[in-house]
Amino acid sequence: MLPIPENRLPSRVAAGIFYCKASLLQLRRGYIDIAGSVRCVPSGSRTDFPFLLAESRTTLWIEENLAEKSLQLGKVENLRRALRKLNGAAIHAGGLFSFWKQIGRATHRRGYVPGRQLREGCLFPAIGGGLCQLSNALYDVSLQAECEIVERHPHSRIVPGSAAARDRDAAIAWNYLDLRFRPSQPMLIEARMTSDELIVRLYGQSTPIKMPPTPPANFVSLTSLTNPPPRNTRKILDPAAHSCLTCEQDACFRHNSKLVKTFLSENNALEEAGGKEEGRKAYLVGECTPEFQEYLRTNRRAADLLGIPIDGKKWRQSRYAWDTDVYSRVVTASVQTVRRSVISRRLGKYGAARLQAQLEGDEALAKGLAETLTPDAARVCVAQSLLPYLWRDGHLGGRRFEVLMTRLPLQTLHSQLDSALCAHSERRTLVEFRAPDWLVEAEAEALAAAHQLITAHTGIAALYPDKTLLLDWKLPDSSHLSSTMPATLSGRKIVFPGPTAARKGAYELRTIARELDLEIVLLGSELEGDGFWEGIRTCRSERGSSDWLAGAAAVVQPALVEDNPRTLLRALAAGVPVIATEACGIDGLPCVQIVPFGDTDALRSALLNVLPGVPVTGLYGLERAVMTRVGR
Repeated sequence: MLPIPENRLPSRVAAGIFYCKASLLQLRRGYIDIAGSVRCVPSGSRTDFPFLLAESRTTLWIEENLAEKSLQLGKVENLRRALRKLNGAAIHAGGLFSFWKQIGRATHRRGYVPGRQLREGCLFPAIGGGLCQLSNALYDVSLQAECEIVERHPHSRIVPGSAAARDRDAAIAWNYLDLRFRPSQPMLIEARMTSDELIVRLYGQSTPIKMPPTPPANFVSLTSLTNPPPRNTRKILDPAAHSCLTCEQDACFRHNSKLVKTFLSENNALEEAGGKEEGRKAYLVGECTPEFQEYLRTNRRAADLLGIPIDGKKWRQSRYAWDTDVYSRVVTASVQTVRRSVISRRLGKYGAARLQAQLEGDEALAKGLAETLTPDAARVCVAQSLLPYLWRDGHLGGRRFEVLMTRLPLQTLHSQLDSALCAHSERRTLVEFRAPDWLVEAEAEALAAAHQLITAHTGIAALYPDKTLLLDWKLPDSSHLSSTMPATLSGRKIVFPGPTAARKGAYELRTIARELDLEIVLLGSELEGDGFWEGIRTCRSERGSSDWLAGAAAVVQPALVEDNPRTLLRALAAGVPVIATEACGIDGLPCVQIVPFGDTDALRSALLNVLPGVPVTGLYGLERAVMTRVGR
């Protein structure tokens, strides 16, 4: 008995004929496009397109077979590449949108990897495979938004559960099988991925007249290779029977036993390292802190990847001294890190120019460390400083990711600074430290999409109580510090880590220092002007010296913003009380008094609690007995 025609094994002759026909059609389409001036559409601003016209949501992960895992990872990586070209594309009214002109050819050189592709009844690994999910979604939203469908090709086979089963599919093949449509009004395409879904939306400048979306009756371009059969005659394809990794048709010329073994060995390695459900994890980090170092040591696995700015142990840079053992691959961005350091030093310690340089340095570092993200890295742990850039460029789409939080979100930070500025418009330094709007928005979107936030800062953790992992602060070794010398009334010292800026509570501390005749030990730079501490006894010390705590009654940081309380932790380790705000993120630790930002009465009371037990007459003419220091 002869085999059923549609189930016959592919032959080299048939494949050769197909290749020749496709090549001729590619040449023809290229000539037509050049003559017709078909171009990719430019990017637009989302704010110019306020109305949501259509939306498509499709799942990314549909294969449960272990052998297909690598092809699914490859498909998602191909979608990431394509979305960078597609997201934000703005089409003018009556303009022609072409899928291939917008995306470009999917080649290995452009970063595309093997994914599952349907051709001639077979599902097999091919560079750029899986992009049909994106073309299907675009076809779906173009129908919903009542666009004119200029070209669309249905698949020759129906994969169960796919868009073809609903006749909402659009087959693509460079460049002769294309998806093209014209909108009746200006539209913008938003295309993104969550960890589980591909989301494509069309936005317009006005609401369309809503009609029940009806797809054209199997529209086929004149340049198509074949005339696909109507929907009701298209064959139902069994993916398990036709996939090159699972069909077991060794006699087929497309069967590549070496490739199959490679895919299977990769999946087995992932399963041994942590299971196919978890996949490989990539850590993209910035400056090293004891808390994050311990977290990585506890959670890393042999199959995981590590991206660091520079090898701190090799170059003796303690701020980047990450433990690089165990990881299967370590990527560095040394050029970007050194360049950022040189520029920052040249611009000095403070100013808008330096802040801008830091943001540009973070962006360059994010691009360099993005090379760590191989297609099989299904999970990512990323530093907050890199987060908005990786999110904007689509590297986190299709992945579960967590964020190492080191500061308040920019949106919250801006809000707090703006509120303080409204109350104290004369404090000029509150105007500074503002990031661009797009950066604030990108970070907010990424934090909302993150599956977990990791921090030791209690103030940051309080903003996201449902998805924050709160780490324990690691107190440093302070055996080399001189701390507990008895403080006298004439020489009562208070250490102010600073810098001298409104956001650090310098104004409130200055007021109380005058009342209580305190001596202030300054560790940071003076940003409010040279005469800010006039009339107050001050001295200057360095954080790295051994005597900055000598004779100190307390270390005080009544800050509105504080993301790096290392100085406060060193004081606590040396047994010196700390007075701080919730913004410092250390509430709950022993010997810490929390005061509200801007509350001079609370700050005064806290200081009186830790100053030596000597009667003090304040401005109110009341004699008060000062209690001995807390924790002694």
